[in-house]
Amino acid sequence: MDISEVGCTLEFDVTEPAEIALQIAAAGAATATLLVDGAPSDTSLITVGKGTVVVRYRATVPPGSAPPPVGDEERIVGLRPSRYCPSDRLGGFAATRFGDGDPAATVRAITDWVHEHIAYQGGSSGPTTDAVDTLLAGAGVCRDFAHLTASLCRARDIPARVAAVYAPGLSPMDFHLVVETAIDGRWRVWDATRLAPRQSLMRIATGRDAADTAFATTLSGTLSLTGTEILAVAGGNLPFDDHRELVSLPG
Repeated sequence: MDISEVGCTLEFDVTEPAEIALQIAAAGAATATLLVDGAPSDTSLITVGKGTVVVRYRATVPPGSAPPPVGDEERIVGLRPSRYCPSDRLGGFAATRFGDGDPAATVRAITDWVHEHIAYQGGSSGPTTDAVDTLLAGAGVCRDFAHLTASLCRARDIPARVAAVYAPGLSPMDFHLVVETAIDGRWRVWDATRLAPRQSLMRIATGRDAADTAFATTLSGTLSLTGTEILAVAGGNLPFDDHRELVSLPG
C-alpha cells in the first residue's frame, strides 16, 4: 500500500486541572503533529486547565514491516488472565468447543464463533464489562469482541494480546481494538467483528487488554470526553480480507 493518513480530534470538558496520558500516535508514522488547544506538543503526557480542551493529531504512515518474532516474555504474558480477559474462567467452555487442534485452526474457529454468536451492538457494554459478561450477554462492541477472542485463545494455551488501531474502512469510523495471537513464533492479527480489512490496520498501542490501550487516561483532575472525530485513510484501495489467512500487523 501507499502512504496512509490517520488522525483524531478529541474534545474534553475539564472541570478541575488535569493530567492526561494519550495513546493516539500511529506506530511508524513518517510525519506527525499533535496540537493541544492549537499549540504544538511534543509529548503524549499533557497538563490542561479548566474549560474546553481540544486535542488534534495528524500523521502520515508508510507501509510498515512485520513485528519481530514473539519473545519469551511476550508469550508468557499472552497466556495469563487479565482484568478484561479472565481466561481462567473460560477453560471448560473453550475446551468443549474448540478442542486441541492446530493453533491457527483453533484461532480461526474461535474468531468464527465469536463473529457468529456475538451481536455488534453499540451501547451494550460499559467500562467494567469483561469477556465473561460479553459471552453471557451475547452482544458488545469491538473491545468486547477482542476481549472474548483473546480470552478464549488464552484458555486454549494460545498466547494472545490486543492492539488498538486506526482502521481504514471501519464504519462508523472510530478507534478500533483487535487481537494478536502467537502462531509459529509470529504475531498474527484477528478481528472477529470483520468490520475492516486487517491488511490496512495501523497499530497505536498493544497490551493485555483495553486497560493497557486506552486512547486517553486521566492521571489527575476531573474531566469528561465530549467529542471525538477519527480519521483513517488507507494509501491506495482497501484490500479484500477473507479474515482467515494469516496476517501480521506492522510494528
